[in-house]
Amino acid sequence: MPARVEDRSRTILDTVVVVDGAPIVTEKKVDALTKVLKKLFSEAGRVREDGFYMPMGSDGKSKGYLFIGFETVEQADNAVRGMNNKRLDNKHTLLVNKFSDIEQYGDDDEEEEEYVEPPEEPYVEQEHLRSWLKEPNSVDQFILYKGESVGVYWNRKSEAPEATVNRNNWTETYVTWSPLGSYLCSVHHQGVQLWGGDEFGRKVRFVHPGVQLIDFSPCENYLVTWSPEPIQLIPENSPMRASFPFTAADEGKQIVVWSVQTGMPVRTFSSSVGQGAENGPGPHGPKKISWPAFKWSSDDKYLARVIPGQQIFVYETPGMGLLDKKSIKIDGVVDFEFSPAVINSTGQKGEAEHVIAYWTPEINNQSARVTLMTIPSKEVIRTRNLFNVAECRLHWQNKGAFLCVKVVRFTKTKKSTFTNLEFFRLNEKNIPIEVVELKETVINFAWEPAGDRLVIISTTDMPSAPGAAPGTRPPPGKVPGMPGVPGGPVKTSVSFYGLERSKGVAGQFRHISTVERKSSNSIFWSPKGRFVVVAAVGGTSNNTGELDFWDFDFEGEKKEIPGAEDVPANLTLMASGQHYQLTDIEWDPTGRYVATSSSMWGRAMETGYRIWDLKGQLLREDHVERFKQLLWRPRPPTLLTKEQQRDVRKNLREYSKVFEQEDIAEESQASKELIAQRLRLLEEWRAWRKAVEAEIAEARDGVVPLLLQSEEDGSEIIEEIVEEVISEKEEEIED
Repeated sequence: MPARVEDRSRTILDTVVVVDGAPIVTEKKVDALTKVLKKLFSEAGRVREDGFYMPMGSDGKSKGYLFIGFETVEQADNAVRGMNNKRLDNKHTLLVNKFSDIEQYGDDDEEEEEYVEPPEEPYVEQEHLRSWLKEPNSVDQFILYKGESVGVYWNRKSEAPEATVNRNNWTETYVTWSPLGSYLCSVHHQGVQLWGGDEFGRKVRFVHPGVQLIDFSPCENYLVTWSPEPIQLIPENSPMRASFPFTAADEGKQIVVWSVQTGMPVRTFSSSVGQGAENGPGPHGPKKISWPAFKWSSDDKYLARVIPGQQIFVYETPGMGLLDKKSIKIDGVVDFEFSPAVINSTGQKGEAEHVIAYWTPEINNQSARVTLMTIPSKEVIRTRNLFNVAECRLHWQNKGAFLCVKVVRFTKTKKSTFTNLEFFRLNEKNIPIEVVELKETVINFAWEPAGDRLVIISTTDMPSAPGAAPGTRPPPGKVPGMPGVPGGPVKTSVSFYGLERSKGVAGQFRHISTVERKSSNSIFWSPKGRFVVVAAVGGTSNNTGELDFWDFDFEGEKKEIPGAEDVPANLTLMASGQHYQLTDIEWDPTGRYVATSSSMWGRAMETGYRIWDLKGQLLREDHVERFKQLLWRPRPPTLLTKEQQRDVRKNLREYSKVFEQEDIAEESQASKELIAQRLRLLEEWRAWRKAVEAEIAEARDGVVPLLLQSEEDGSEIIEEIVEEVISEKEEEIED
């Protein structure tokens, strides 16, 4: 065969891909399957008119593989990169390879080459991504981002933090930790990088030009990135095209879901614009993107997004295919939230499912409604009709045992609003609902982690939103008069609630206490529960940054709560503090320390951070110029069983004695080091003094011979004595 004809034949073969793993169908369904596959692969490029061939077997069924011919080699390459391991449905995953590759490795006519065993590569030990957990005293790490430098430090309580790594220009915008603390994430104009291990080497790089916002899945398997710049393909003749991870099917998209393990995009989506006005982290957040764009199930198995007023899309990982190949159409749907845990709605083993809660407003004489639906079965397990609704907010308790729906309702006159708290109890039969009605407007709400107690912040001074109908609320985070918004501080009330228990049986949510005339607007629970910080957060000049440290289970005198004797709480204000123009608060993952900070992104002067203990005692204060971020490194869930944790809590006093002795020894060691340093300085001073005295003595010894020598030379030494009366006093002495 002439070389020119052979080259042309080779080029044609390079445009053909072989697709394996397709469904096996009868002749009646061939046309339908062909239509689906042509539409799918047309995303990679244009399929030739005669470029689709699906072989059929003698039994009248397809063989599960097919051949697709594209117009160019580049289009075939796009199909291999974008469609290989593509999940078509729950039972079929497509395997895509170029026909020329299969022919090359499957040609039996070529002379069989003798097998040569490849050389054994030396073992290179990889860094442990959770090595910091081996610190014997369970000391935590945190990030300090100041100026152009980013450092990871060990917390040393009142002492200066100890740096483990510090680098200049480590990021271009901001940094963050992954949810379990395995990676440090830096954000750059060209994409995102993940760092980890003892030396914080680069582990993964995600190319996404113009990226601004990122979001990890709860188990760190996936990363979602958003850029205001739509994806544009690099020209085919560019040397960077080979490393560019996107295909023609991704062009124009702005949201990318990445696999953290492979560093490759799993799927791309169009940006959702106009759903909110939340700013992203850093000084230049987007203006019209609701973030996070997707909400994840607790085990990374599902992710979902809402199209307001229309439908909810639920996708399955790892293939990112649409659940049951169709969306959940819900007229008027506003928002939804995944439960942080799975439930067993049927009581049968193996039937545990995820739950989403969503709400719809009043439409066409239909009342507003909150609905609980299981995923993946899409079964509605509970609904609640609501009337005169202005707004709803969904708050899951982090173990999924309770859902609180904060309902803002109009009064009969429509001139003002009040708030109801609707509690759904998912662990009880038929999911009963309890209603707590409040006369004030609730502006903040927070569950105790792994508990059934809560804190709310409310006010009676809530004005209407500018230009809105009377009684309507302003957008979240834009409350006029609150810290961070012009108009002067609004007086708020801080209320504490708990679930009463009688002989271990759960009762009703009861009011514990209310503190009035505060300027607080934010609630920060310890990750271990029990302790909570209520604060005024915001970067304007009228923010005093007040801090209140509360203990729900104070180990002291039991306070009697009228009408709520069974509420499991002994609430006590341990301490109050202040951090002027406070912008951020972060608990460490163990719940032992609280960091408050004032970032230059929220204000321009007197930036820095403070570290407090859980009782509200200030341990360290550091004023840092151009301070930007302080972020504690998260910890993964404990490996201890529930029984082991129960034993630890039971014997906590015994463990505490050991820890107290270690603390005393540590303080004693620090004192010994300080005393040793002082003794060393004293000895240095004494040695210096002895040396100086020797020099003076030597100088004196040189002066005496000179005096004697002057007498021998016949010189005369005149000695003059001068007497001076300092004072005189006369006293009479009686005989």
